[in-house]
Amino acid sequence: MKQTIERFREYLVVERNASSHTVTAYIRDLHTFHAWLCEIAESEQVKLAAVDRNTIRAWLGVLAERGLSKRSISRAVTSLRTFFRFAEQRGDIDSDPTANLHSIRIEKKLPVFLDEESLADVLRLPDTDTLEGSRNAAILELFYSTGIRLSELVGLDRKDIQHEARTVRVLGKRRKERIIPLGGPALDALERYLAMQDRETPAASSQGAALFLNNRGKRLSSRSVYSIVHDHLRVVCDLKQCSPHVLRHSFATHLLNRGADLQAVRELLGHESLSTTQIYAHVTTDHLKREYAKAHPRA
Repeated sequence: MKQTIERFREYLVVERNASSHTVTAYIRDLHTFHAWLCEIAESEQVKLAAVDRNTIRAWLGVLAERGLSKRSISRAVTSLRTFFRFAEQRGDIDSDPTANLHSIRIEKKLPVFLDEESLADVLRLPDTDTLEGSRNAAILELFYSTGIRLSELVGLDRKDIQHEARTVRVLGKRRKERIIPLGGPALDALERYLAMQDRETPAASSQGAALFLNNRGKRLSSRSVYSIVHDHLRVVCDLKQCSPHVLRHSFATHLLNRGADLQAVRELLGHESLSTTQIYAHVTTDHLKREYAKAHPRA
């Protein structure tokens, strides 16, 4: 089974072009499952063909007993289903033991977002007279103007900003490219930051260089960007998770609140399925209900 897991890892990376996060999560789930199989079989050699539907169900019961959340168990199901489908297609097993396994229903949480006024307060926080403040302002503006993911922002190079076209080129999940319009304030913030960067550290200003740099002239890490966003959001709100995704959620919600087409928002966010984007429609419906309740005399 270990060899099949390693081949599966290669498949995820090379053929599926899966993100490093997805690969890590799937392989971790499979190694945990394999360790349990070895434990109950009292052997390090576990045959893949010996795993059946009842084995899978027993494993999911163990995860529940360990106190894992429904979301974590659901991901484990996805990991196993993808793995055994791969094994069946490669001829390692005759049938997929997860074929008739029911998915675990998870209540979708409504995305957390800031209202427009609070968001404006966040964007005014950085001190744009300093290089660090100018960079942080550009990061916040870019997140809110485009709705891009944290990994997408960190991966940006200078050449990805098309100043005249007022667009940014983004490589999303599975390295799918999309072109996103840039709002005026975001473009102004970027140009201010880049001009200051050119003056203070001209050696780091080549066209092929990373867009956002740390104080050592290296590409800013995901952890650093997360901290920057977290620290700024904390000033104006008391959300449990002040992550860059709050800006992405705010981007989508504000667009829909102002009448944007759901399909257009899907394309901007880089969602593969419209059903993923529809969660924001629930948010806007709740918003409309609140406005209706406040304003209508017979609400």
